[in-house]
Amino acid sequence: MNSSNTHLVLIPSFNPGMKVKNTVLEALQYWSPVWVVVDGSNDGSKELLEELALSESGLKVVALPVNSGKGAAVLEGIKLAQQAGFTNVLTMDSDGQHPAYKIPEFMALSEASPGAMVLGVPDFGSEAPSLRVKGRKISNWWANLETFWMGIGDSLFGFRVYPIEPLCSIMENSRWMRRFDFDPEAAVRLCWAGVRPINVVAPVRYFSKAEGGVSHFHYFRDNKLLTWMHTRLVIGMFLRLPVIAYRKYWSSR
Repeated sequence: MNSSNTHLVLIPSFNPGMKVKNTVLEALQYWSPVWVVVDGSNDGSKELLEELALSESGLKVVALPVNSGKGAAVLEGIKLAQQAGFTNVLTMDSDGQHPAYKIPEFMALSEASPGAMVLGVPDFGSEAPSLRVKGRKISNWWANLETFWMGIGDSLFGFRVYPIEPLCSIMENSRWMRRFDFDPEAAVRLCWAGVRPINVVAPVRYFSKAEGGVSHFHYFRDNKLLTWMHTRLVIGMFLRLPVIAYRKYWSSR
């Protein structure tokens, strides 16, 4: 297991079911510390994690009183991490979809370039829902347009490493990025701020209900949220055209 006083694993969690225990234990096999921000869960996972933390010294559990969304949970986590002296966080889902064994590789890239963001690019298995796989291509196209193709390999995959300081600054100055819109908007706005993306392929696993899989994705609600998000970002892109063009030019030299 690798340990660090600058880089930590941050897992936002809302009603993930019992898979969260395996997710956390697998992450702890490869990295310490691991922090879980429980976003108002009422499925018993908070109590399960708090009990686990009694025997796992590398685990910290932060419990939020009400469900506020993935981005809100990440923001709470990175503010606490910054106060504790950490500089970078690797975010991963609590439902077991993301590959824990890839954590050291992503962290090593971040340690070599701490000012960059390391973005996972999903390698889908045959069990992945076709609608989800094809639909994300639309969001990816818009994200790359909004950044003048600065290199966002995938806008929606939540397995990635962020530099805390610029992400915290961006989120604290925005009323958005608190729910399902967090991952794509964070990638776009960090590119606008001059944070370089590094893309790494990582497998993703979709579990069936019989396997304990839990999904909080709502097709119409979340796509409506993404549509509004990309509308805001396109407007923001036009307002920032000279700066974006300048950074794109110098990053390609």
